[in-house]
Amino acid sequence: MRPTVSTIKRIAVAAAAIGGLAVAGPALAQESHPASAAAAKAAPPCQSSGIDDWLDTNGSAAAGTAFFHLEFTNLSGHACRLQGFPFVFAVNLSGHQIGNRAVFNHAFPANPVTVGNGKTIHAVLGIVDTGNFPKSACKPVTAAGLKVFAPTGINEIGRIVPFPFSACSTRGRHAPSFLNVTPVHRGA
Repeated sequence: MRPTVSTIKRIAVAAAAIGGLAVAGPALAQESHPASAAAAKAAPPCQSSGIDDWLDTNGSAAAGTAFFHLEFTNLSGHACRLQGFPFVFAVNLSGHQIGNRAVFNHAFPANPVTVGNGKTIHAVLGIVDTGNFPKSACKPVTAAGLKVFAPTGINEIGRIVPFPFSACSTRGRHAPSFLNVTPVHRGA
């Protein structure tokens, strides 16, 4: 089930008020339940080699940002635990980084999540329309895709997820933040 446009708009407005940018995603964060937190702690951390990263390209948009589910499927053969934010950045055809990495959206809790074998959890990735930034500050280019590091905490291996989009090529402290991401969570 996809989040409603009104939910996305509400979250985007709240994040813009807090952070000055539209760095919000749909309100899909997992609620913290003592039972699920205890179960998550019982499972071992996932290994990057057992996690398949992929992008659900059926996104939605609000406040100049397109939102997509960045999916993490456990193919390890056993339940394991992910926690926190995936590292994500745009890449060119050679796999080199374009612009800054995705900003972490701290509006959502970063609870540990147990992922059963063959099961999928996700984070919400926001891609801000580069037309929202001055061209001189952004220097837009077409990215070939994303490099994604699942939040395993150990032996993290980045994987390239093909997905062409407009990205800001500038890097550094004052470069525009055109990518934002929530922590991994279960959700609709």
